[in-house]
Amino acid sequence: MAKQRRAPAGATRRGRSSLATIRSASLTRLRFGFVVIAMVVSVFAVRLFQLQGLDAQTYAAQARAVGAVQEVLPATRGSIVDRNGTPLAESLDGSMIVADPTKTDDDAAAIASVLADRLGLDYIKTVKNLQWPDTRFRYIARRVPTTQATQVVQDLTDAGHKGLDIRRDPVRSYPAGDVAANVVGYVNAMGEAAGGAEETFDTLLSGKDGSATYDIGDGHRIPLGDNSVTEPVNGHDLTLTVDRDLQWYTQRVLRQTVEDAGAESGTAVVLDSRTGELLALADDPTYDPNATVQRDVSKLASRAFTAPYEPGSVEKVLTVASLLDAGLVDPLTKFTVPETLASSDRTIHDYFDHGTLRLTMTGVIAKSSNIGTVMAAREMASQRFYRYLRAFGLGSPTGIPGYGESAGMLSRPSAWIDIERDNIAFGQGLAVTAVQMAAAVNTIANGGVYVQPSLVKGSATTYDGIETGSDLATERRVVSTEAADATRDMMEVVTDPEEGTAPLAAINGYRVAGKTGTAQMVNPECQCYDGTYFTVSFAGFAPADDPRFTVYVVVHKPTNRAGGGMTGGPAFRKIMSYLLQRYAVPPSGSDRPDLPVKWTPVHGKVD
Repeated sequence: MAKQRRAPAGATRRGRSSLATIRSASLTRLRFGFVVIAMVVSVFAVRLFQLQGLDAQTYAAQARAVGAVQEVLPATRGSIVDRNGTPLAESLDGSMIVADPTKTDDDAAAIASVLADRLGLDYIKTVKNLQWPDTRFRYIARRVPTTQATQVVQDLTDAGHKGLDIRRDPVRSYPAGDVAANVVGYVNAMGEAAGGAEETFDTLLSGKDGSATYDIGDGHRIPLGDNSVTEPVNGHDLTLTVDRDLQWYTQRVLRQTVEDAGAESGTAVVLDSRTGELLALADDPTYDPNATVQRDVSKLASRAFTAPYEPGSVEKVLTVASLLDAGLVDPLTKFTVPETLASSDRTIHDYFDHGTLRLTMTGVIAKSSNIGTVMAAREMASQRFYRYLRAFGLGSPTGIPGYGESAGMLSRPSAWIDIERDNIAFGQGLAVTAVQMAAAVNTIANGGVYVQPSLVKGSATTYDGIETGSDLATERRVVSTEAADATRDMMEVVTDPEEGTAPLAAINGYRVAGKTGTAQMVNPECQCYDGTYFTVSFAGFAPADDPRFTVYVVVHKPTNRAGGGMTGGPAFRKIMSYLLQRYAVPPSGSDRPDLPVKWTPVHGKVD
């Protein structure tokens, strides 16, 4: 049996000594680790003491540099389109300008001055945003064209100003420029809707913005920080009743008419006679909603809704239609019209000098005789006359919301004295708006039925919950079909080249019914009618035998001394001719009735 070899005694002692050494070193390292941990804890304790006690304000300020930022994810605003789907307002890619107020605070005045000049921003409001306390993110401008936003921020950066940046933000564009601007309104650089459909239907159009929340540090987004996103809900489109091409043409005709007359302003209204839909609504002067500079507020609202005036002789057709409906006159009723007519302590004149005239009711309208109209109107009781005018829509708004519509002015008959009642009969002493008066005349075109004007195709709800539109337009009968037809027949004589006051409104191949208007305006210096200022107008419809469109042109303060027939008549003819051609309306298939304008006392017959 082999013997085991025993390790040398020295070797055993050396092994035990090495194990002891290892254990001693491990213990030393462990003790050192405890010391290090104790030192680290001490350091944190000291720092915590500093944070909580000695340097609380300093570190709180630094902590604000790292935190959550909530950024709006803008919804795309719905388009405003015309009756054919052509855009009048739409949203395109754009940018917003944002600021870090901790970096823009010192330069706020200089930056705001540049932004006010380049983007039309409010200077004071912009300075406040650039100096907004306790935030590193503030909106400065919304919906700015990307090239414009990029350039202005770059220019400010090159000038040494820090803290500005851009983000995506759809910008509002008006591709047709000033076309229907007073109807559409606009959205400003901060994304705020102003005027017109933009403001009235802001809730519908704007949708709902989303949001993104994320952490930032030292002005930069922290990649692994908290992040949450709520997606935006885009707005809905709005369809108006206007026809963009017709609107463009109507505005150009109106502008030329105002310029040729040396006038202060003008309005033109185009209605679908059957539905009451506003196909065009023009104001001059107007504005371009694409302009980023501060806009002239006097041009923003549509004066067709907001600016009442005395209509003059156009109102005579309402008076005569009421008398016809009441059975008090007919187109052949004879009047002996004197040179002047006494009323209260005043004297009524016609616009032209004449001796005694023998006019039929048709002749009174054709010649636009104030005296003849008053003589006829005196046959009707004041209260009944007032009820008719109210039924035609005078003295109350048409009900189109959002445009600051005026009710005009029609005093109650209990307040009338003779001269007031007589003046109202021929269009003085009361006030209307252009839309209101166009709707009243359209009642004649529509066979005696008043149809409420509408500006929205279908229906839509305003920001304050009012539902409106062509689907909801109301109707009411004002005068009989027979009375309306008889009034229409008499209005056709107005455009007769020999007997009428507006031969320039006639259109070859079509029967045209119309009425001129020339009304004195009160001179603010004397608060009186001194013949210094006038409103001239022309209202009519065609084809008279089957009316499709009603057009009303109004011009305020012309300086060429021409009346409604010479000023409004040609504008009416141009607009109506365009309408008839655009909508392919066939020419009239019959001649107008042959109604006598004058009468002679020959064996009691009308000649």
